[in-house]
Amino acid sequence: MSTIDTNDTPQPVKPKIGSYHRHLLVCTGPRCSEDGASQALFDSLGDKFKATGLNNGPLRVKRSRVSCFAACKGGPIVAVQPDGTWYYNVTPENMDRIIDEHLCHGRKVEELVFHQAGDMQAE
Repeated sequence: MSTIDTNDTPQPVKPKIGSYHRHLLVCTGPRCSEDGASQALFDSLGDKFKATGLNNGPLRVKRSRVSCFAACKGGPIVAVQPDGTWYYNVTPENMDRIIDEHLCHGRKVEELVFHQAGDMQAE
């Protein structure tokens, strides 16, 4: 029986991510919105999360850019996970509502939802 010596083989470093309550995904693809509105929205989130306390603590929200959701109308588009809630027309003002109502208080902004995971109704 032979033994493999793993000391000579470089091992991948296990990544670490701080704990978070929700993960906000923002489509920043070129077809999602015009004139870089999605990227500007993503860039504004750091300050918005700090102002509302979502940058740390039990309600911490992790944010990530996504290059394409393949839902190329009505952008900017954001998805809140693990809730499975997808929002469209996320203007800066609508983002403020999503932060306050959904991310801080757990209530979806229904008129901005275009898809809800687990909803079996035909669309």
